[in-house]
Amino acid sequence: MDLNRKSLIKPKLNSPFKIDFEWWQKNDRNWRVYLRSMLCEDHQKMFESTANNEVIDWIDPKTAEVTQVDGLQHILITHCAKQEDFLNDRMTLVDSVFRVLLSNGNMPMTPEELGNILNRPALTILRTLSGFRVYKGIRPVLQE
Repeated sequence: MDLNRKSLIKPKLNSPFKIDFEWWQKNDRNWRVYLRSMLCEDHQKMFESTANNEVIDWIDPKTAEVTQVDGLQHILITHCAKQEDFLNDRMTLVDSVFRVLLSNGNMPMTPEELGNILNRPALTILRTLSGFRVYKGIRPVLQE
């Protein structure tokens, strides 16, 4: 799966999407501010006095592959995204999709799966995520 390769194939309702943090870091200078805003209250206090650039080793629970991840991303995925109030009905579609992906460990999900969780039309999610603009690094996962 290569998130950086360009594709002429248009994503479909069953095409998986995930957050491409590398793309996001390269294209949005405020990405860390956005991530910090999603921290739970306890972790906001913990992270307010640190630079938050710590990199940690993370083991993929399905493949056992070890990768280095940003500490802020890790705490969001493993703790804050699991909190009951992490997702609510007042959020924009893109914010909701972003948070669902985080709460699922950033495992690829299709617009159909996202639509079922968010109670939103899968076609609307597909149209939003497969347009020319990339929102918050959410990109299709290209199948090899």
